[in-house]
Amino acid sequence: MTVTPEWHLAAVRPGWARIGCTFMRALVTGGAGFIGSNLADGLLARGAVVRVFDNFFTGFRENVPAAAELFEGDIRDEAAVRAAVAGVDVVFHQAAHRAVLQSVQDPLSTDLANTHGTLLVLKAAQDAGVRRVVAASSSSVYGGAEQLPTPESAPLVPRSPYAVSKLAGETYCRVWSELFGLETVALRYFNVYGPRQRPDSAYAAVIPLFTAALRSGARPTVHGDGKQSRSFAYIDDVVAANLAAAAAPAEACSGKAYNIGGSSPNSLLELLDELGTILGVEVDPEHTAPRAGDIRHSFADITAAARDLGWQPAVTLPDGLRRTVDWFDARVG
Repeated sequence: MTVTPEWHLAAVRPGWARIGCTFMRALVTGGAGFIGSNLADGLLARGAVVRVFDNFFTGFRENVPAAAELFEGDIRDEAAVRAAVAGVDVVFHQAAHRAVLQSVQDPLSTDLANTHGTLLVLKAAQDAGVRRVVAASSSSVYGGAEQLPTPESAPLVPRSPYAVSKLAGETYCRVWSELFGLETVALRYFNVYGPRQRPDSAYAAVIPLFTAALRSGARPTVHGDGKQSRSFAYIDDVVAANLAAAAAPAEACSGKAYNIGGSSPNSLLELLDELGTILGVEVDPEHTAPRAGDIRHSFADITAAARDLGWQPAVTLPDGLRRTVDWFDARVG
């Protein structure tokens, strides 16, 4: 595989071309998953040499770009992690057990993958001379903040083993920056959606579930009254945020965590109405009891990411939902 001498700005999706980068060899852990595979595509489109590391526990081989080098392995396996990290400039650490409910049912597996796995990535990156690690975190570290929009300075009160593991990973990133000089940036994702997010999972997110139900003529299930709101972030904006986090000056961002979310909150009923308009169907949701532990509102304050990373979301919810539906249509036929 030939190392490309510089980044190219051609053939990128909207939002990616505005990010300047200074690295050429990238590892994406969890690169067969929803976010990781889209990130691998974005890196390749900009001329990077990309390596994907995945155990295919939840990722799909069809998601791995043909131009990427594939390392099949488990994030809990130190030897496999070290082999994958060797020779890269930047690590985008996306591999994780992501489901909150799964973490409640099996907290030990979540901790091993998320906390121990992140620690293995950081140690391997330090030993290999990697320049920077950009790690995926989660808005769940806030545990349902009272302050809306929620800044990074809000109290961190995780309410699930998953959220605890994400906060632990963030803390390890900060400590590795302070103790060992490894540049790290953690990104707290707020409700990411878009192509490759699938409805056929026990822990599927709400947008693919709503889309699949409306396309099939079924009534979408809404837990509670549907007025709970979220800060939905389209996948292309999240890819752009990762590229920005990899390129931003270390003195501005290393050791810090940043919110990555949409520009405005939307309720689930608003989301359903927009999907119904796009699909040309009447929306008649089936309301069930609220889910225990669900927070009422979540809305990211993204001021810090704009200031330090030069990032802001560019894709509106209607546009992002339209692109997502187009992907479903192309995939299902």
